[in-house]
Amino acid sequence: MSDPILAGLFGNRLQSILAEQQNALVNTAFSAVVRESLDLACAVFDSRGEMIGQSVGGTPGHINAMATGMHHFVAAYPPETLEPGDVLLTNDPWQTAGQINDITVATPVFRGERLVAWFASCCHAPDIGGRLVSAEAHEVFEEGLRLPILKFLRAGEVNADLERLIRANVRTPEETVGDLYAQVTGNEVGAASLLRLLAELGLESLDDVAAEIMDRSERALRDALRELPDGTYTNEIVTDGFDDEEIVLRVAATVAGDEIHLDFAGSSPQSRRGINVVLNYTRAYASFAVKAAISPEVPHNAGSFRPVHVTAPAGSVLNCLPPAPVASRHLIGHFLPSLLIGALPGTAIAPSADALWMTIWRGPGFMLNVFQTGGMGARADKDGLSTTGFPSGLRSTPTEVIETMAPLVQHTRALRTDSGGAGRFRGGLGQVTTMALRGLVSGNSGSNPNYHSRAPGLSSASWSVNGNVDRVRAAASGVDGGRPGAPGRFGLRGGADLPAKSRVALTAGSVVDVTLPGAGGYGPPSERPVAAVLDDVVEGYVSVAAAREVYGVEVRYLGDPDALVRLPEDYVVDEEQTARLRAGQ
Repeated sequence: MSDPILAGLFGNRLQSILAEQQNALVNTAFSAVVRESLDLACAVFDSRGEMIGQSVGGTPGHINAMATGMHHFVAAYPPETLEPGDVLLTNDPWQTAGQINDITVATPVFRGERLVAWFASCCHAPDIGGRLVSAEAHEVFEEGLRLPILKFLRAGEVNADLERLIRANVRTPEETVGDLYAQVTGNEVGAASLLRLLAELGLESLDDVAAEIMDRSERALRDALRELPDGTYTNEIVTDGFDDEEIVLRVAATVAGDEIHLDFAGSSPQSRRGINVVLNYTRAYASFAVKAAISPEVPHNAGSFRPVHVTAPAGSVLNCLPPAPVASRHLIGHFLPSLLIGALPGTAIAPSADALWMTIWRGPGFMLNVFQTGGMGARADKDGLSTTGFPSGLRSTPTEVIETMAPLVQHTRALRTDSGGAGRFRGGLGQVTTMALRGLVSGNSGSNPNYHSRAPGLSSASWSVNGNVDRVRAAASGVDGGRPGAPGRFGLRGGADLPAKSRVALTAGSVVDVTLPGAGGYGPPSERPVAAVLDDVVEGYVSVAAAREVYGVEVRYLGDPDALVRLPEDYVVDEEQTARLRAGQ
């Protein structure tokens, strides 16, 4: 066993090194996907490919999938086949993060001639060819360029043939390849700092101290599992699926002492469209959910995975088999934390908007990925967070970035009143946004090399959007008497709804509503304190009508109805009417 003081010191220093790795990656990234939305993960591994730690940022689908995926790298390239300066990559969905847009770049770290560690990162590429990210494909082969584990750098020299292959198959070659170089840079920064740390502490290897760090996390999670009553707990969630193909997710969580087995038998069979989830991604979000629910403070590494066992029937939507299409797997996988947290005893959080909304806008001379987030579920003792990327952890793309990187204008971006499910604690709100095409524009393109500042015929040209969205039909339910959140809407302003998870052609004058769902409430709305309801009305989270009809609180506005600024003292609660309303509930 390693010195416990050394293990604590080493673990803390590793967190600083991982922050350096992520900062270097983000600061040198080319795409808004990585630079603004942080659709990435960074981690360090021991010589065997066991994850020791992760950076603070990063999505569970990337980091946890990479934790198991690193074993494929180690198996494909044993130490004797590697040398300093080698860098490997793959985007194989069944080996890493479940879709071919997610590229994992792994760098072996040598101390002298001995391989002592790995640094790796996984990032969502802005494009990888194929149909763009949607659920339209029938096979993974239609979804873009699929790369097995290959050497991107050999002894520090770029594999020029591989780079040319990637560039020839993607719509955004500068951004896609530029992000790969940023990943290489981040790994190099982490590796250099780790080697300095080993020299400072006089360590030839980090495997022993890494084992102690991982063992500590394992013991802590096992202790937390022992606090749960033994038994089998079940839950079910229904998602929108594709077209009229509703998808049902089921779990049986069996707690036995200091271990938990999560069985997804009974979930829908794998889909004919690209919403399928590989088992690696299912494990990623399932293990995240368990730790988040029962012991979020436990350091995240391979040790915290050991007490969690995950199974799903082969050929099901949560364990799809090749060549199943998988491009929009997050639209199913992001529901797993709500499914699992709802199954465990003492539910800690109501269902959220869950699936990240990802829209891809394309027209003459431009293509842009836009990420947006709905509400987070109300908690047992707090309101849910609004427009928060749970469980993905991604950030919404800023309006300024959208309008700089492409000839688009976001007419509206505001919190969506009444979208959070009512309850003793209110669900988080979604947001109301609209997107339109700007005609001929002048000026430069910012950092987007594919954006033409005066694209010929742009004002009358058609454009398109891929709307990778969910919960436009199946709203987030409430818990313990809480109300559901509002479903989302993806459609034309003043017109018809648009088909989700598919590429849709638009006209130059189209204005698209991208209205995100709210989250479920927790507990009966009648138990929400009157003062909290008044605060919600003042802030614009709850309408006066909903305060009366849902919460039983009569709120009156005493100021000028045309005033642009409404101060809190302009609102009052009619206490007598409120008492009558609540007495009648």
